[in-house]
Amino acid sequence: MKGSKGYMDLGSIFDEIFEATRDFHDNFTRNFDRFGHSGGDRWSFDENTDYYPNYSYPPMNVYMTGDRSMIFEFALAGFDEKDISLSFQGDYMVFSASLPKDNAVEDLPQEEVRYFKRRLKMKDIEKQKYFVPLDKYAQEKVKAVYKNGILKVIIPPKEEPDQNEGIKIEIVKDGA
Repeated sequence: MKGSKGYMDLGSIFDEIFEATRDFHDNFTRNFDRFGHSGGDRWSFDENTDYYPNYSYPPMNVYMTGDRSMIFEFALAGFDEKDISLSFQGDYMVFSASLPKDNAVEDLPQEEVRYFKRRLKMKDIEKQKYFVPLDKYAQEKVKAVYKNGILKVIIPPKEEPDQNEGIKIEIVKDGA
């Protein structure tokens, strides 16, 4: 994401993040009523659509169960559960992970390493944000289980979604 001037364009990075979040939110609200149903028995989400296109690493699944729980599954082979960080900040679940520092291949000089096939490119994961609406999900009841290199995060729905009327903004005449 370097521009022609040799610096990172933070505006473009934030635009991509906000666009991905907006796309997810728009699809979520368009396809589900306030109780998580999609009009019929079939949900209208396309499983081949990537609602988080900016996060291709680690491989992951995001889905919703019949009881409206939102499930995140992250494939984290090579990570240790003590090096994984998971938290909520408002409407976002924030996920980070760092690799153990005892990687034998990384300790070798680059000229001594010759890959014949390389598909496993492990790296640290820095603050990935996933949209989990605070008014619809019981973030305080989340359950995260790490087993066999898979982190499964289960976020149950709230019994009754919050009905927030919003905040009235007073409009004043310019110069008054």
